Amino acid sequence: MNESKHKVEKIWEKGLPVDELIEKFTIGKDRELDLVLAPFDVLGSIAHVKMLHSIKLIADDELPRLTAELAKIYDLAVSGNFQIEEGIEDVHSQVELMLTRSLGDMGKKIHSGRSRNDQVLLDLKLYARHEIKEVTALADKLFKLLIRRSDDSKDILFPGYTHLQVAMPSSFGLWFGAYAESLTDDLQLLNAAWKITNQNPLGSAAGYGSSFPLNRQMTTDLLGFDQMNYNVVYAQMGRGKVEKTIAFALSSIASTLSKMAYDVCLFTSQNFGFVSLPDNMTTGSSIMPHKKNPDVFELLRSHCNKIQALPNDIILMTNNLPSGYFRDLQIIKEVFIPAFGELKSCLQIAAHAIEVMKVNKKILDDKKYDLIFSVEDVNKLVNGGMPFRDAYKHVARKIIDGDYVPVKKVNHVHEGSIGNLCNDEIAEKMNNVISLFDFDKIDNCYLELLSK
Repeated sequence: MNESKHKVEKIWEKGLPVDELIEKFTIGKDRELDLVLAPFDVLGSIAHVKMLHSIKLIADDELPRLTAELAKIYDLAVSGNFQIEEGIEDVHSQVELMLTRSLGDMGKKIHSGRSRNDQVLLDLKLYARHEIKEVTALADKLFKLLIRRSDDSKDILFPGYTHLQVAMPSSFGLWFGAYAESLTDDLQLLNAAWKITNQNPLGSAAGYGSSFPLNRQMTTDLLGFDQMNYNVVYAQMGRGKVEKTIAFALSSIASTLSKMAYDVCLFTSQNFGFVSLPDNMTTGSSIMPHKKNPDVFELLRSHCNKIQALPNDIILMTNNLPSGYFRDLQIIKEVFIPAFGELKSCLQIAAHAIEVMKVNKKILDDKKYDLIFSVEDVNKLVNGGMPFRDAYKHVARKIIDGDYVPVKKVNHVHEGSIGNLCNDEIAEKMNNVISLFDFDKIDNCYLELLSK
């Protein structure tokens, strides 16, 4: 076997020379990003090989040898020791090369009935499923922390704002709980993206199917997909659409974190003084010795705003493409793959900071917040029989005349209010959403796929 030939030959080459500058430009960052996809490419190959065996394109004695070699490559990939060699343009080519080196021409058989088009689409879907699972776990961890902090601080009042003007009584119980419930809707959207993602494209080949009698249901089951993308043209149209759909869900989580970070940046300032961070979680100034800056939340806000741009980035890469495969789609990986790591980091740091953030229990001792109780006093008059509009004018006149003296108590009992947070119901909502993902099914499929 001429090993040097395998090192330079592309799986699509026909013996014609390739312009080096064009080759470098068209490969782009594929080799770097494909290292992330390597474990999933191997899993897809194992399922494909088992399917090829079922339709007699892989012999009985070849199947165990191919799957054993692929399992070794998988172990390399998950341990971080898989490498794409110089001159090899992508993960698909590297895996096939490694098999061919070990098993000879038998290794070349694994590409029957598929194209790199459906391979990379499959890899991205398997990768996205893995990352969605990790994002979900981190979001759930932050959710549980927010619910706990909400319960612990339910009786600590502070002013709520509209138009950034002091408005009505709020509480830390409401504030923490609001962001917890926001995450439940974010994960509901993520689950919708999961359902669109969790459909098998393998077998669509270059977008028009194959003359081989492929058993697409078999690979669907082996890889733990809920179902397949049935129409082969639509399966390829999913490239870009899947990433965009997931990006909207990721951006929704990022929006929740960004808004929370902005609140904390306001609340930690001396003008508010509602919350404080430990000194070791703030930064200082090179010239102002008193400064304790909430940089962690400012950076959290900026990272999350960047993630919220992701759907638009993908839309602009795909919105003028007709059906069929185009190389434009390759560039999506450059913004899509890193976004998961960035969001996971934001979820981790948000939980770390929120855990130790201290709340001020005496905010309403400051007289500038007295007016937040005006609505409470209007409602008391209404409960006593006065028409609302008359009660409103009565309290307004006292405020104008400087005679208003608040009673700093609230009696809110309806669902979701200061006195009835409904955190148990919100937690049940979150648990119901997470149960829809059924991550265990996929884990079990992978264990079965990799078993000897």
